Amino acid sequence: MKRMDILLANPRGFCAGVERAIAIVERVLEKFGPPVYVRHEVVHNKFVCDGLRAKGAIFVEELEAIPSGSVVVFSAHGVSNAVRARAKARNLEVFDATCPLVTKVHVEIEKMRAKEREIVMIGHKGHPEVEGAMGQSAEGMYLVENAEDAANLRVKHPQQLSYVTQTTLSIDDARVVIHALRQHFPDIQGPKKDDICYATQNRQDAVKTLARQCGLVIIVGSQNSSNSKRLKEVAAKMGAEAYLIDTVEEIQAEWLAGKTRVGVSAGASAPEALVKQVIEHLQTECHGRVVEQQGVEEKIHFPLPKALSEVLTPENSAQETENLWRETSL
Repeated sequence: MKRMDILLANPRGFCAGVERAIAIVERVLEKFGPPVYVRHEVVHNKFVCDGLRAKGAIFVEELEAIPSGSVVVFSAHGVSNAVRARAKARNLEVFDATCPLVTKVHVEIEKMRAKEREIVMIGHKGHPEVEGAMGQSAEGMYLVENAEDAANLRVKHPQQLSYVTQTTLSIDDARVVIHALRQHFPDIQGPKKDDICYATQNRQDAVKTLARQCGLVIIVGSQNSSNSKRLKEVAAKMGAEAYLIDTVEEIQAEWLAGKTRVGVSAGASAPEALVKQVIEHLQTECHGRVVEQQGVEEKIHFPLPKALSEVLTPENSAQETENLWRETSL
């Protein structure tokens, strides 16, 4: 097999929101001891969640599976108002690991609804972030996934219409849907600042650069990770052969046959340890030479809720996350 160049995308892997969410679960486990319940996977990565399970985290999909009075962490994807109300009714001690950039979307929805505007949510049906955002209002919300949905959408007040987006969408796909919405609803208004998060945009841009140079692109990330799936799609749309893998064991020899360059990146919820395993495998199997790509240097850091020194109510925890977003310059 010919010598292969391994092009490493930058930036790649963990974003600030994921780092914060994992740290919150770990700190809560330190403070209270296991078990600590987490509503939904705190981030969408099997390796990360298995590691937290080993430390005593219990992941559940519904609050009813949690004994009353227990400690619970809300995942980075955010939750609906109904979930917060049920947590309060069950006397659960809540720590909110919602990404501040998701909270930004929730705040936007609250402000739009206060102005009696209807809201179109652009996102993937069934994704926990979308369910949480849609659940910020009991009415006046519509979900569209693509341009066809936008063309078929009917609303009550087209002159009072706004849109928000899931933070982990493909930038190019979101642009197509927004264009379709503007075609059908000329008065529609978007948020002041794009909802697609900085990490999603930076990683997609880096993968586009890889795909221009490589016939094969491997993305490290779990199948239920929206941002990781988008990275694979971005590479494929650029013409590269693209694969999404959880672990190095999933790499197949035929993918590498005849390739002289392979690009490697990782979704925002995938740890660097898994990327290193992939690199080591490619170096061993293909005598690969690693070439780090230049990219945007990310300096964003989201601090934890006040050192987790006191148990936060759902309301206070959510307010602290909102304040964090307001105070952080992106």
